[in-house]
Amino acid sequence: MSEQLVIPPHKLPARGSRSIVREGDLSLAVFDVDGALYVIDDSCPHGGGSLVMGKLEGMQVRCPAHGLKFDIRTGCMPSEGSLRVRSYPVSVVEGKTFVSLTPIPNDKVLP
Repeated sequence: MSEQLVIPPHKLPARGSRSIVREGDLSLAVFDVDGALYVIDDSCPHGGGSLVMGKLEGMQVRCPAHGLKFDIRTGCMPSEGSLRVRSYPVSVVEGKTFVSLTPIPNDKVLP
């Protein structure tokens, strides 16, 4: 698997929506919030619920299986640091959307 994944235009979510992208053994949830893209693993580490199906509350997605919340920017739970999902950097270059398959460190501090 390459270190970057190109998301085909037909797999990109509409503004304010989300989509799922599968590549090899990866299943990624892609969220568009106000035109910015965020990518996290789709599977909740607690029970495997599909996060792309969860309710988006600001910058947090709520797992539909058990209600756990994860920040789509970092993959961290806002109140509990032990359960996390991987989050991935996204870039757009010459009209193509790339996801770096090197996860963003979960301890990244947000402004």
